[in-house]
Amino acid sequence: MSLKWTDSLEIAIALDEAHPDIDPKVVRFTDLMEWVMELDEFDDDPHHCGEKILEGIQMAWIEERG
Repeated sequence: MSLKWTDSLEIAIALDEAHPDIDPKVVRFTDLMEWVMELDEFDDDPHHCGEKILEGIQMAWIEERG
């Protein structure tokens, strides 16, 4: 399965597994974007990402951690 920018919940779960020691509330969007693109399952164009998408991923990660 390949992840796209719109798969915010699945990306959040993968990020939580990849970065268990990180508090998603304080992640900078530049780091978040880099970490998403480093995920093995991720396969999407970096130019399709924007602040709203990163915000959605961050919110999903916070909820997943909750």
